[in-house]
Amino acid sequence: MRWPVTLEHQHVQLAPLRYIHRRQWHEIRSRNAAWLAPWEATDPTGKNNAMTYGAMVRAYNRDGGNAVSYPWAIFLQDQATTQLVGQMIAAPVLWGSMRSTTLGYWVDQAHAGRNIVPTAVALATDYLLTRVGLHRVEINIVPDNAASLRVVEKLGLRSEGIRNDFIHINGRWRDHESFAITTPELPLGGLLSRVP
Repeated sequence: MRWPVTLEHQHVQLAPLRYIHRRQWHEIRSRNAAWLAPWEATDPTGKNNAMTYGAMVRAYNRDGGNAVSYPWAIFLQDQATTQLVGQMIAAPVLWGSMRSTTLGYWVDQAHAGRNIVPTAVALATDYLLTRVGLHRVEINIVPDNAASLRVVEKLGLRSEGIRNDFIHINGRWRDHESFAITTPELPLGGLLSRVP
């Protein structure tokens, strides 16, 4: 399946971020700045390398088209509306003998704890392992991020232990616990079968 890719299950949709989502994206990021800051990756040099929204959308579409990442927005759907509630990215996508990627995500605090992220992770992982042809998907979590730890626990991802000073988060190097799943570990019915 070629980019752009849209995936759906029940009320959750993964789809590319578009220019029309600009205002909503800025509003959500602004409203959630304090809530997301403890988990946000930062540049260790202290530089602010943030792209403009338009440049970010262009880069995501280019990278998705080149299969070096799969960058999705997370949408919540009901009968009348589709609302942006977060983002997920599978990056970098490593081909050759590795065939693996790392998932990262964030969700609007107003929608946390509603099975949106476990559903989005399951959708993305099932797609990456069964349709794209990757062998492994991993998620790296700061050990005191209880909400993300619940996500991998619900989905039954295997812990691979602590990576010391692994990613620069909120101004300092932080340890991360790594969780992974490989194609042979995928349950019948995919990870979606584990979403409550």
